[in-house]
Amino acid sequence: MDLFECAKKIYSAALSAVSPEKLVRETVSVKKKQLFITGKKFDLSKFRDIYTVAFGKSAPQMAETVLEIFGGRVKGGVFLSQECKKKSLTPLVCMKASHPFPDSNSIRAAKEILSIAEKVKRDDLLIALISGGGSSHICLPPHEVSLGEKRNTVKSLLLAGADIRELNAVRKHISLIKGGRLAKAAFPASVISILISDVTGNDLETIASGPTYWDSSTYKTARDILNKYGLWETSPESVRKIVKRGVLGHEDESVKKGDPVLRRVHNIIIGDNKTALRAAAEQASLMGFEVLILSSSEQGEARERAKDYVVSLLGLREQARRLSRPVCLLSGGEFTVTVRGRGKGGRNQEFVLAFLKEAVRLGIKEGDWIILSLGTDGIDGPTDAAGAWATNDTLNRANELCMEPDSFLANNDSYHFFKKTGGLLMTGPTGTNVMDIRILIVK
Repeated sequence: MDLFECAKKIYSAALSAVSPEKLVRETVSVKKKQLFITGKKFDLSKFRDIYTVAFGKSAPQMAETVLEIFGGRVKGGVFLSQECKKKSLTPLVCMKASHPFPDSNSIRAAKEILSIAEKVKRDDLLIALISGGGSSHICLPPHEVSLGEKRNTVKSLLLAGADIRELNAVRKHISLIKGGRLAKAAFPASVISILISDVTGNDLETIASGPTYWDSSTYKTARDILNKYGLWETSPESVRKIVKRGVLGHEDESVKKGDPVLRRVHNIIIGDNKTALRAAAEQASLMGFEVLILSSSEQGEARERAKDYVVSLLGLREQARRLSRPVCLLSGGEFTVTVRGRGKGGRNQEFVLAFLKEAVRLGIKEGDWIILSLGTDGIDGPTDAAGAWATNDTLNRANELCMEPDSFLANNDSYHFFKKTGGLLMTGPTGTNVMDIRILIVK
């Protein structure tokens, strides 16, 4: 088996381990009138009616599996999907979802989910199934802020290199549903949120912008982030007005720790990047590799972190020789990209291209190795690729085509570099999202 086939088998095991259906079946069960979620027990006999709302990239699969497990106990609700015509989950209503940026469907979905939350009674239970992509799926800015203004604000932060926590801190302060506001709408009903984490550290404030969890950020935080990236003065006037009023205490803050509306709210994570890495490590070990897991919560600029991995390549080469067996380094998390060029690509593709650039700079022209990086959702930036992979042969092909990694990297054009050299990783949408996975194999 060649190195790419080895890497493919490893990342396939990782993706399988975090499929929404598998995660829900392994962690959620109903026995008689008792609900069990990762060992926690809830008495269903205390609730009159049960409603379910599901949003994020894993919403359809999570909702379908939960309905099966509850066996007719769910009275109604809604789930979001980009393919409503292909999915019917009675008694849940399907609503169109949008990603990576919200649209009018996101506003309609947010309003419907808030409406359901506001209608549930004290003795009802609202089950929220939340996964990565939820911030885009449900979007409800204050009436002063248009959808386009909110979308452009978030897009500007994304292009400037803001990380997910910074993006969400701003999102939550121009939103009527994020930052604990969904839980507030459901109060005094009980709320159980079942989550698949797509953020480093499994930060409940950040997953889908924390609609059922308290928020430590403030309007001042949002203003400081926009200032940090030089975007405050160019942000829409409506956004600046909302944030300014919030800083002065003239706007309701997001829900804070200790707020009484959270007393009957439970947030439970059932899968994350560690889950995927453990499965990848098990598969790599079965294939005879010496396995090292670096981290499940890596962050930083993709092209800068790529330099560290080239240094790791040199060290792993010596370790493989010493052990007389190939070494597989695994890691997860989510890097960022500061876009300066006009090319096409995503953070995973940029990371692999930057790795190649550094390998060229250090004169690494020999050895049997592969570097692979992919988004577990199957979507890397605004492209149809999940990520990219490269070996020494990739450099040889680039030389034959007179393609310099440096020039493509300068234009943020990793997609076209790998399209021409054959390194694009195409999985299609996976229905899950636990950030990114990187695999470095050295023989």
